[in-house]
Amino acid sequence: MTTRSALAPRTAVPSALLVVGVLVVAANLRASITVVGPLISDIRADLGLSDAMAGVLVAIPLLAFAVVSPVAPAIARRFGVERSLAGALLVLAVALVVRSLPFAAALWGGTMLLGAAIAVLNVVLPALVKRDHTAHVGRITGFYSAVQSGVAAVAAGLAVPIASATAAGWRLALGVWALLALVGWVVLAAVYRGREPHRPVVVVNPRPARSPWTTAVGWQVTLFMGLQSVSFFVLVTWWPSVERSAGVPAATAGWHLSVFQALGVVGSLSCGAVLRRGGHERSAASVAALLILAGILGQLAEPTASLLWIVLTGLGCGASIVLALSLFGIRARDTAEAAALSGMGQSIGYLLAAAGPPLFGVLHDGSGGWVLPLLGLAVVVVLQLVAGVVAGRTPSTS
Repeated sequence: MTTRSALAPRTAVPSALLVVGVLVVAANLRASITVVGPLISDIRADLGLSDAMAGVLVAIPLLAFAVVSPVAPAIARRFGVERSLAGALLVLAVALVVRSLPFAAALWGGTMLLGAAIAVLNVVLPALVKRDHTAHVGRITGFYSAVQSGVAAVAAGLAVPIASATAAGWRLALGVWALLALVGWVVLAAVYRGREPHRPVVVVNPRPARSPWTTAVGWQVTLFMGLQSVSFFVLVTWWPSVERSAGVPAATAGWHLSVFQALGVVGSLSCGAVLRRGGHERSAASVAALLILAGILGQLAEPTASLLWIVLTGLGCGASIVLALSLFGIRARDTAEAAALSGMGQSIGYLLAAAGPPLFGVLHDGSGGWVLPLLGLAVVVVLQLVAGVVAGRTPSTS
């Protein structure tokens, strides 16, 4: 017999409200990170950062993901899924306010704190989906990935206009998203109001517990999670700078990043629909990676058509994250295992992803251009393709 206190379902909540609870959390998963890309040149100029240090700033949340993700399942077991998500949203709101304060240490400290908060949200949310939407993991994951991409698109598009509107500049553009976290906390509390208080629920589990750290599928899913994250975070951080070097105005580059996120919504919903039918994980992984690769190589060959390449990479990245998150549930046998696989995948995966933006910046500093960094990213996407095909063909019972 095993005890699954916080991860077991309790008092019934209407299914539509359960979906609302998932989506309101998802709205807070990317905006506070992707808003940095359009503002990175202003931040660098204001604080005197090199390209490599700017990449480190973007990598800090990913490092926090790597450190906090392994303990997030334990937090969910101790405090409950809903309480863990609500607490993380409050911490995120505080972190966003701190990050916008007018001294350099606050930028770095607030960034670390928001990374820790989002790590808990990232890990616990797939477990919530597995628990409350077991028969529809791919579809619900597609929905919430679309929401996080859509909100991130708005954040990227508004970043430069908000920064230009007041003397607070980029600090206001970073801090305003604390309001979204507070709204998320209020809605989540309302959705799950009336659920029974936390207490252990003992259930019989005929299958022995398995740790994803000791399984092939755990490492395959983790590698795919990490490589697709490298692609996404490098693109969302540096693509505006790549475009600006080709003569695209800053505001236009910001809106192009918004298009990237918006097309991520389309990619997310499309991939979710494909996964809903079952058995198409390898095809989804292949198409997604090839779209990203085409966008990167297209930018190298014809930079004046950057908007087209944004469309392709946005579609590919949107599909990739849905597949990665869905695999946590699809390849797991129950809620607790989904949380454990999510914790492993996001810990090691984001540790790998954290190297992407700084390395991309180092390659740019060293080469003086964007050709070498983009070629390096193309190699990463090829590896992502291989990892996705391998993870996609692994049966859930392995």
